Amino acid sequence: MQRFVNRCADRLMARRKCLLGFFLLITLGLGYSATHVRLDPGFNKQIPVRHAYMLNFLDFSRIFTGANRLLVSVHWKGEGDIYNPEFLQTLQQVTDDVFYISGVSRPSVTSLFTPNVRYIEITEEGYVGDLVVPPQYAATPEDLQQVRSNAARSGQIGRLLANDLKSAMVRADLQDIDPKTGQPVSYVQIARHLEDIRAKYSNADIEINIVGFAKLVGDVVEGLNTVMGFFAVAFLITGLLLWVYSRSLRLTLVALFVALLPVIWLLGLLPLLGLGIDPMSILVPFLIFSIGVSHAVQMTNAWKQEVLAGSDSVSAAKAAFSKIFIPGALALLMNALGFGVIMLIDIPIVHELGITACIGVMLMIITNKIMLPLIIAHLQLEPHLLGARTQQSTRRHPLWWRLSALATPGPALWVFAISLLLLAAGAYKARELQIGDIGSGAPELRADSRYNQDNQKIIGNYSIGLDVLSVFLTIGGRSEACLDPAVMRAVETFDFKMREVPGVQSVQSVAGMSKQVIAGNNEGNPRWAAIPGSAQGLQQGAYAYSPDSGLVTDSCQKMQILVFLTDHEGATVAQVLREAKRIIGAIQVPGVTFHLAGGNIGVMAASNEAVKQAEVVMLAALFFSVALFCLLTFRSLRAVLCILVPLAIVAVLCNALMAMLGIGLKVATLPVMALGVGVGVDYGIYLYERIEHEMQAGQDLREAFYRAMCQRGTAAVFTAITMSLGVCTWVFAPLKFQADMGVLLAFMFLVNVLGAIFLLPALAAWFDLGKPLVNRQRQVCETGNFSTAQVNRL
Repeated sequence: MQRFVNRCADRLMARRKCLLGFFLLITLGLGYSATHVRLDPGFNKQIPVRHAYMLNFLDFSRIFTGANRLLVSVHWKGEGDIYNPEFLQTLQQVTDDVFYISGVSRPSVTSLFTPNVRYIEITEEGYVGDLVVPPQYAATPEDLQQVRSNAARSGQIGRLLANDLKSAMVRADLQDIDPKTGQPVSYVQIARHLEDIRAKYSNADIEINIVGFAKLVGDVVEGLNTVMGFFAVAFLITGLLLWVYSRSLRLTLVALFVALLPVIWLLGLLPLLGLGIDPMSILVPFLIFSIGVSHAVQMTNAWKQEVLAGSDSVSAAKAAFSKIFIPGALALLMNALGFGVIMLIDIPIVHELGITACIGVMLMIITNKIMLPLIIAHLQLEPHLLGARTQQSTRRHPLWWRLSALATPGPALWVFAISLLLLAAGAYKARELQIGDIGSGAPELRADSRYNQDNQKIIGNYSIGLDVLSVFLTIGGRSEACLDPAVMRAVETFDFKMREVPGVQSVQSVAGMSKQVIAGNNEGNPRWAAIPGSAQGLQQGAYAYSPDSGLVTDSCQKMQILVFLTDHEGATVAQVLREAKRIIGAIQVPGVTFHLAGGNIGVMAASNEAVKQAEVVMLAALFFSVALFCLLTFRSLRAVLCILVPLAIVAVLCNALMAMLGIGLKVATLPVMALGVGVGVDYGIYLYERIEHEMQAGQDLREAFYRAMCQRGTAAVFTAITMSLGVCTWVFAPLKFQADMGVLLAFMFLVNVLGAIFLLPALAAWFDLGKPLVNRQRQVCETGNFSTAQVNRL
């Protein structure tokens, strides 16, 4: 392989001008294409489509909607309650504006002013029912009193009306495809329309609160402008520190340019492949840039050392390519593998993220391993650096020489002791890591964001919220299921017992509505709020069995029960689903089948379970693949252990850190885990390859480790510190998920390089790494024409 790489180096340098021109043309073309990259958010991309919950959800979504829901609450801040002309006029206008938003399912729009909200009562003359807001409403005192009375009899208090009668809600479901254009709906445009509504109607007495997936996407996209600013700050910090490290403006600019190339190429390829980038995956390009900086610094550092040793630029570029290509390409393959294994999680957005990241990493083999040597072959090192050539080549590095003592058995024991303590503490704390979201509201945004404040007010004012679990029922062998006491009592039992589950805010079911109507038929006597034992008795609640309620179909052959949760924390979702399964298991009614689960909570539950099930398989596949690649490359189990053990410890410590910071393991945090293993592999492979090379040249382990640190370790440590400082600035970002990623990435960059330079040589010392290499060298020497003294010295 090394001979093949050397031949490639000769051919690359011989055709360097033509190849460099070709790559520059590709860069210009893909750079133009990158200007057409688009944001591509989508609700269905969050769904693990092959999960049992989602199969039921997609099956019943043709009948029942509500998972991708939008809530607009109009809050009255003035004197009295909402029954005044100003408020009701505003509510009617907000309803109309929401109705005409492109992408909204118009039949689903629900408020006091829509015809699907009615009341019904029993009088001496029989049933009386009408719209809550009658068509002849003219805002007179009599009309306002009539609306108050109708609303009280509609059963909408806590649902469309706040419990304190200070707010009213407009509810709507979103479509996946815009019927006007036939294209996927634009969540960003919907969010802008909603903000226009807020700005239009907010005043001293009116406050508009809005929640929903579309609004969340809009807020995240709005925050991306700030995200790009933080990316720019990280880029400048990286450039400044690289210049301080290399003391060469030319090498700094080249390293930054080449690190940006895979990002440009990736963004240029996405439109050509018909792909976009999801707002939740917006950090992937920076991850690619981070890996690119690490590899670019290794290559430029190797070139600089060759030039300082007396080589010309072309020869130095050829030597740097020969030395770096094999370990660098292997490390990049490990990076790609790290992103690839997360696609074991069966969620479209994860597949998209994995594909995007894998393409970006694989492009680095071209940009960082082939194109970069072609560029630096045309560079000349600054004169002030050439003047320090002699001094630098004869003086030992004091820090690295002291650190090289870790490659001896005695100090290695202290490294083992500290590593075991950290591993034990990390494993203990990592047990607290939760799957899914932590905290109420949108975890992508900070707690004081407008979206999370709106969410908190809606939860506090109503008995429902955006966090809803849909439980579906199918009825077999019964023509009019809503008139069957056994069926209705099964629904009632589930309704009643779910209300007692911690984390459940309220429950809506056809049985609950039927009991209210039956009690209303009997002068409102609460004793009549029960399921009768006959079909004739159930006929009194016929109003509740209308498909307009959104809970049943015609003849009640299919039903849904809506369970509203107080929040969508991973622990809450898991607890509610666990109790729902237990309750369903205890209900045995022939022909009645319960199906879990729909609503946005059903989607979250399926995603959380998919992440949980794939976590162990994903990590096992990742470490097994890394071990296999390292074994094929170095042909030594000791090499595999020296590289993998630090990675395993850092992975445990990362889980512990996430538990300490209250960050759940979910789709948004998976790239960090993959990047952590990938970056750790980079450091380990680069160091180990150089240690092995030096030992094959006759050095003992300590000397080999010292030389590896001088040649590769300095660049690795400085790159890790540089990138950590850059991403630390994200802590101040308005998007919480970006701030969390900044902390985790900084931790990963630093701890991985520390694991490589402290634990790897300690393990090598106790695995007696040098012995087989020295024996192999001795065997080679004994077969040649070497003196006994030369053999013994080697």
